Amino acid sequence: MTGTVTHDPPPGAAGRQGGPLILTEDADLLDDLLRLCAAAGATPEVHHTVPERGGCWEAAPLVLVGDDAARRVRGAARRRGVVLVGRDQDDPGVWRRAVEIGADHVLVLPDGEQWLVDRIADVAEGAGRPALTVGVIGGRGGAGASTLACALAVTAAREGQRTLLVDADPLGGGLDVLLGGESAEGLRWPAFAASRGRVGGGALEESLPKLHSLRVLSWDRGDRVTVPPQAVRAVLAAARRRGGAVVVDLPRRVDEGVAEVLAQLDVGLLVVPAELRAVAAASRVASAVGMVLRDLRVAVRGPYAPGLDDREVARLLGLPLMGEVPVESGLCRVGEGRTPPGAAARGPLARFCTAFWERALAETGTA
Repeated sequence: MTGTVTHDPPPGAAGRQGGPLILTEDADLLDDLLRLCAAAGATPEVHHTVPERGGCWEAAPLVLVGDDAARRVRGAARRRGVVLVGRDQDDPGVWRRAVEIGADHVLVLPDGEQWLVDRIADVAEGAGRPALTVGVIGGRGGAGASTLACALAVTAAREGQRTLLVDADPLGGGLDVLLGGESAEGLRWPAFAASRGRVGGGALEESLPKLHSLRVLSWDRGDRVTVPPQAVRAVLAAARRRGGAVVVDLPRRVDEGVAEVLAQLDVGLLVVPAELRAVAAASRVASAVGMVLRDLRVAVRGPYAPGLDDREVARLLGLPLMGEVPVESGLCRVGEGRTPPGAAARGPLARFCTAFWERALAETGTA
């Protein structure tokens, strides 16, 4: 069991590695906490009470206070990132003690073990603000969703963001091919099919092909076309913990794996050609996606059928309009080792992507 009082991250935690500070005299509880730290790949510092030597209490990215030590911590300076850890699920006084020491969370073992392992691993990796995660999906086949997803990722990387492009469509032919990197060294989706629990963000990033200054998680040319939903959840969560930008190219069908991706998106872009049949098809896609993703917007692609413009397409779909995706010549050569989508910084597609990132970052407060 876990409970939340507040959940702001401790100051200075972003971008810094380190293990937690453990405060307890309970030998059994200490054994459990040391075991969980080992599972998370973190080396803690252990004390019976608040350390007297300066800086340790304030500097630790996470403080785990055993319920036995709560009384001894009452006079310590208030800080964020404090977790009160106990064992008695029926003790109502634990919440009072948490308030007295300014704890962010109350956690009761063993139910809260997985949550605590993830939290310890986050601070050990230096996890700060999660990545702004964007999904791109076509309203119909051939809408240009993969091209836009690549352009968004290439633009984010060019502007200095840590960027991961995720290919969530096993039947799409592979985004590494679209970027001209099908022979690049690195892991593809099938290598993560057995992933369970937590995947290390740093290890994931280093294992993937690096193309055009960004990391790419794509499909290989083998027979596997599915990855278990729990593996999809673990991999995408690891990608988001690294911060920066994550762009996901989505298939139009929504299965369990795609639903796991949709649940972690900040915003989705539905790419819709401006023709009535495409709008009709996009309406069905939007209905399925909207059951999981709250923030879905329309990106309209011309040329326009008679009586249609971008605002009318958005109105017919009942979704907010992101804008018109511009046509850019030369993209037919992508995959032949030439310019990838969005690589021409002054091109219309790159300008569209730049405007999108500026707006999205401003809306999420990460600008």
